Amino acid sequence: MRRLDPKASVVLVVDVQDKLAAAMPEDRMKDLVRAATVLLEAADVLGARVLATEQYPAGLGRTIAPIGDKLRDLGAPVVEKIDFSACDDRGFERVWASIGAPRNAIVLGMETHVCVMQTVRELATRGTNVHVVADGVASRRDDHRAIGLDLCRAAGATITTMETVVFDWLGRAGTDSFKKLSKLIR
Repeated sequence: MRRLDPKASVVLVVDVQDKLAAAMPEDRMKDLVRAATVLLEAADVLGARVLATEQYPAGLGRTIAPIGDKLRDLGAPVVEKIDFSACDDRGFERVWASIGAPRNAIVLGMETHVCVMQTVRELATRGTNVHVVADGVASRRDDHRAIGLDLCRAAGATITTMETVVFDWLGRAGTDSFKKLSKLIR
């Protein structure tokens, strides 16, 4: 496995929306929000791209704060979709191509066993090096989350954590980027 290069990476936030979030276990949502906000900040500092999706926002709402706020601050594209796999959506495909079809996809969101898994499976099939952030995914039931992670792994994804991604991107201590980002992780 190669070291992650932030410049060859995209953080993909899948369907972290109001009505879905309300149905998730509270502790999982707390972890997901923390993982997402730190990864989005790290992407900003280190030059990774950012992309988000929203599943049927008319019914499920928009991306929750503070994640949605950070996406807006970054000017990140948010693709509205109705397909469970983001890769099946033409709008997603256009945006993916416009950001250069990154080699690495750092994926987080919900639900793990549905939209996350189907998107991960398709990205991996296409040859993208997919890393699923275990502390950044949620499902209504923990057994569904666990099965979703197992399916992502079976599809070829690496199961990782937010800290693992950030420190892999950084590569070394003592830099200005390290000092800024390590404060968020403590």
